[in-house]
This record gives sequence, C-alpha cells and structure tokens, in this order.
Amino acid sequence: MTSDAPAHLIARTREVGDVASLLALLPADAPSRELCSWVRGGDGIVGWGRAAGIATCGESRFDDAETWWRHVTEDAEVDDEVGLVGTGLVAFGSFAYSPASREESLLVVPRVILGRRDGRSFVTTISWSVGAHDDAEVPSSQPAPRSPGEVSFFDGALAGPAWQTAVAEAVRRIGEGDLDKVVLARDLVAEAEQPIDPRYLLRWLADAYANTWVFSVDGLLGATPEMLVRLERGLVTSRVLAGTIRRTGDDERDLALAASLARSSKDLEEHEYAVASVADVIARYCTSVNTPETPFVLHLPNVMHLATDVAGRLTNGASSLTLARALHPSAAVCGTPKAHADAVISELEHMDRGRYAGPVGWIDARGDGEWGIALRTGALDPADPRRMRLFAGCGIVAGSDPAAELAESDAKLVPIRTALADPGRSERPGDRASRM
Repeated sequence: MTSDAPAHLIARTREVGDVASLLALLPADAPSRELCSWVRGGDGIVGWGRAAGIATCGESRFDDAETWWRHVTEDAEVDDEVGLVGTGLVAFGSFAYSPASREESLLVVPRVILGRRDGRSFVTTISWSVGAHDDAEVPSSQPAPRSPGEVSFFDGALAGPAWQTAVAEAVRRIGEGDLDKVVLARDLVAEAEQPIDPRYLLRWLADAYANTWVFSVDGLLGATPEMLVRLERGLVTSRVLAGTIRRTGDDERDLALAASLARSSKDLEEHEYAVASVADVIARYCTSVNTPETPFVLHLPNVMHLATDVAGRLTNGASSLTLARALHPSAAVCGTPKAHADAVISELEHMDRGRYAGPVGWIDARGDGEWGIALRTGALDPADPRRMRLFAGCGIVAGSDPAAELAESDAKLVPIRTALADPGRSERPGDRASRM
C-alpha cells in the first residue's frame, strides 16, 4: 500500500458560469493518467492534477482506501459555497476485480474538479495550505484531441474459438448442478499508430452513449451502463443489468427483439440471479427496499439489456464505498454461487481482469457517491501509450450457446473499440484479431 496524504487538505467550491461540455475542457497538457471523469448526459464531474491519493491491493484494498479517506476528510477544511452532489472534497476511485489481481486499486483526489448538475456549474480547487490555495479559473476551450491514427486489434488471453470452448466447459459445469451462473470475460489488445489520448475516447463515448456513465481513473476508461450503487443523502439505489441482445439498427426489428428479450427464459434466469445478489446485500444496510417484480428493457445504441432498479433507505451510516465493497462482485460480473463462480473464472478465463468489472466512481467527504461497474472498458498500457486492453464479458447459464455468447461479447466490445478507431472507418484486412 502506498499513499500520499498531506496533513491538511483545503477544498474550496464555487459556482461558475454554465459549462456546456465538461470533457471538452479537460486540459490538453495534463498527463493522461491524471485525467478523471464521471459524466453522464452532460452532468457529472471531471478532474485533473493530483492533490493526494492511495494505491492498495489484496483483500484489504477497500478497507485500506476507506480508512485513508476517513483520515483525509477528518483533517480537511472544506469551503463549499454550492452544496450540490459532487461538490466539496471528492476522490475518484477504481478497484481491482479480484484480490488476487496484480493491478493496484486507487483513490485519487485531483487538484481541480469541474462539475455540472441540474444546470449549475462549479469548480473545486484542492490544495495543501492556505498560502498554496489558488482559485482555479474555468479553463478555456482546449485543442481538439488527436486521433490515435490507424488501430490494429489482436487477440488477448484467448482467441475467439478458445473462448467458446471455455464457455462450453462452463455450461457443462452448470449442468452438473453445482453452479447456476458464471460470467466469463475476454480481452483484446489494441495497438495504435499514435499515443492514445483519453480525451479523444471520452468525448466520443459521451456523444455516442449519452445514457451511460463515461469514466476515467488512472488510465482505465469506458462507458458503463451499470450503476453498482449510488448513495445520496441516505437514499441507496442500484441498477442491475443482466440479459443482453444485440441491436440491428432497424427500429421495428429492434422493438421485436426487445419484446423477445423480455420473454427469454435464459435471459430472465440470468437477470434474476443478478437482481437477487444485489437486493440481498442492500437489505442488510437499508429499510424499505424496493425491488420491482419484472425488469424493463434498457436501450443502448449497440445492445439492449434487461434492467432493474433496486432502492432502499440507508439505516446504519455506511459510506458509498462500504456499499460498493459489500455489493462487489455481484452476480452480474461474477456468478452464482459467488465463491464457486469466482473459482471457475480464475480457471477458464486465463487472464487477470485488473480493474475491469470492479467498482469505479467517486466518493465525497460525507461518504455519498456513485460507483458503477467498470464495463465497456479499456485500460491504457502504462508502459506504452499506444497500447490498450479492451474487455467484455457475458453471463453464462444452462441455456447459453457458445457462438451466441461470442457474438454478444463482440457487441459489448463495440463502444470502446469503435471509439479508438475513427468513426466510419472500415476494419482493415490486416487486423489479426478473431472476428468482431
């Protein structure tokens, strides 16, 4: 565990004129791994610079981060003139999926945070002492990020046929009766002609997937449709997604596909496991838990998901990070029973997920915050700015077909893969990845 926590942080938030696009104002000269984002539909927060942070790993990664954050907030001085969600002292976070991961989990406090909510915009500056505190001006329009140029895609841990074999093995084990569901992920490696500018990907994702949370923390970025948990003034909410079908682009046909998804016994079974895993945890921390009996169909540009929103009223003062720790990993990214599914994942995936499928989001000094699941994700290679790992996963149940699951994973790779390549560019014959 490593941390850099000054004895006394000072955070000041003030209202500014309307900011039309948060992502367009991320500084072009900021180090790419210091750019933070949590934006949906134009609202949210972005940050840059580094005032403090912690990197931790293993079983204690959540506890270490929570303890560190509690000490930081207890000693901090916060002058918040705005009082909206996301104002005051805020840390962005991203956590490894598995305690066995070689990749570190992080909480990061930027030096500058720019935000927008409900038509009001604000800026927070964070420093170490009164004398060092400067009120940051809202940055002017930044130069457009450069395209990464030509991008090649290569197989990651498993090529498509080998991954289908892993899916078939998972289905066989489910049939033996000890496992109800397991989520298997796959990765691709992207290699670009030029260094990959996170701002390029984030802007494209925000434009193309406006109803997702577009995130960036220490080189992990993407557009997740799944809110693991939100805590706002005592109200706890979680959006569960499980059960997926690819869109065709034909509105009438997509409506028929949405109806078939809502009736699919295979997808409804997968969704039921995921909802139960979340609702059971929320019930331990909340009263008045509301779990709808039937899911709705969430329409995204590339796929449609079965979705359920679970809500409750917090009773024990837990923080949003405590709730995220309790909910992770849900059946939506792991399986059921959890311990057995995790063991199967470790055996069949042949890769370290890193921070993919782990909690990603932010927490404030009160403990409120928003934590999504790091899906539709790419991770910049810290050793090579032209390389990136892309991830996608699928829930496997008794009725799963390996070829159909590969096609579903292809659909889930579309957002981050397309964001890397110039929109409209045809895929080059030289790409060596399995068919996407």
